[in-house]
Amino acid sequence: MRPIADLGPRSVRGVFSDIDDTLTHEGVVTTEAYAALARARAAGLRVVLVTGRPAGWAEVLASLWPVDAAIAENGGIAYIKRDRRLETLYFAPGDPAEQARKLAAVSDDILRTFPFARRSDDCTLRVTDVAFDVGENQQLAASEIDALTTRIRELGARTLVSSVHAHAFFHAADKAQMSARVAAVLWNEPEAEVAAHYAFVGDSPNDQAAFAFFDASIGVANVARYAEILRPPPRYITPSPNGRGFAEAIEALLSRRSG
Repeated sequence: MRPIADLGPRSVRGVFSDIDDTLTHEGVVTTEAYAALARARAAGLRVVLVTGRPAGWAEVLASLWPVDAAIAENGGIAYIKRDRRLETLYFAPGDPAEQARKLAAVSDDILRTFPFARRSDDCTLRVTDVAFDVGENQQLAASEIDALTTRIRELGARTLVSSVHAHAFFHAADKAQMSARVAAVLWNEPEAEVAAHYAFVGDSPNDQAAFAFFDASIGVANVARYAEILRPPPRYITPSPNGRGFAEAIEALLSRRSG
């Protein structure tokens, strides 16, 4: 990971950003982060939130925040804004009732198997996944997280871990694929153009697909705690953690913007 100061001039059209521990500190969006997000929009950048948080959160954020779209559940679903109206975009078609049944079966098994397992507080707002609390209201050991995610895979589901949750899902999406799809739907951008002309800011293992996809992948400083397990890590890292780091990333992108 190179210092953000090493970021060279580039033609940047927009930024995709994680939320938890990227825009937030101790669960609250920082004033620096929100101001930077608004500054990016005022400067003409397209802005999309990309989170593991639930669809219910993303629908509200896409409606009320100065963003073009909000991607939720690690790419399973997105809400895009066109002419002040929201459209729902699913990564994969399917029967919602059948998907809910399969996710409930995974959740029930995990809760029976592990005494420490607890569903995330936002699970009732989820559509395409189920999440378990690993670092939001309780802090699980790495061995406990490994056991939980191993069992999720044994049950036939896919899994990703963020700084706060372990997710189980059956779709094949990730943050990079859904980011590219949203850019194609909203702005008719080919995938290669998205990778070359948009930036991504994040902080945790569930951002790895985006770190690999975007040429300007940026980690806020607290991403360093995952340095040994990230494959790959972000290309650049900010001096500061959390929302202040996001503000530093936006400042670097705007000051080096060309074309």
